Amino acid sequence: MFAAHNQHLKAQIYCLEQFLQQNRIIKSLLRLAPKLRMPNWYLGAGCISQTVWNVQHGFDLIHGIEDYDLVYQDPSDTSYEGEDYYVRRGRELFKDIPGQVEIKNEARVHLWYERHFGYKIKPYESVEDAINTWPTTATCVAVKYDDKDRFVVYAPYGLNDLFGMIVRPNKFQIKKEIYEKKVERWVKIWHRLKIIPWDDERHGRKMVDSGHNVSHHHIESISVRLIREARGSLKGIDTTIEREPDRM
Repeated sequence: MFAAHNQHLKAQIYCLEQFLQQNRIIKSLLRLAPKLRMPNWYLGAGCISQTVWNVQHGFDLIHGIEDYDLVYQDPSDTSYEGEDYYVRRGRELFKDIPGQVEIKNEARVHLWYERHFGYKIKPYESVEDAINTWPTTATCVAVKYDDKDRFVVYAPYGLNDLFGMIVRPNKFQIKKEIYEKKVERWVKIWHRLKIIPWDDERHGRKMVDSGHNVSHHHIESISVRLIREARGSLKGIDTTIEREPDRM
């Protein structure tokens, strides 16, 4: 698969940080996003996994990435206007970044989810709770730097599928059609991906219950010291936006 696949966690986190820092758009977003002062924010989902896949395929690191998802959680203001405040500020802050940035308050997703996807969901209890439900295990990854410049990773299903180029459905919330639509696009761009079919019960991640109270393995608050310890562990690795009225 790839040198970071089946490696120990500290090595994978170090590798992830190095790859993301080589993506000029992600590097800029991680540097600028704290200026928005969004509560409990992360940069995550496809832009993270697809950067890793681009490295593994030898592509330019922004190849095939449609957008960059900045998510946060503010249950005190679930209004459209409250979210739009950050969207407008982000539009100005990121005006020189050549990529589409999507800013979303996960605390209000349940208000519009049914209109987009045809079924209701429960309100997310936290931004991490929302990340737990993202469509694949490899894309359930979100990152940021904290106020002490520590690289923070939230990955409820670990990083091994990501570095193994394994696309595995996360059935916690999404339906088959959503998963298969994403897979159809991805395999045309990243041909080395290993796709786990939706109906493969042996390898798919099943929805445990109808709510969000489920224990996940996750990674948080990785210190610079731990990342530095991993150096040398991975041999061979060179280490303006228009907004819709309401949208995914």
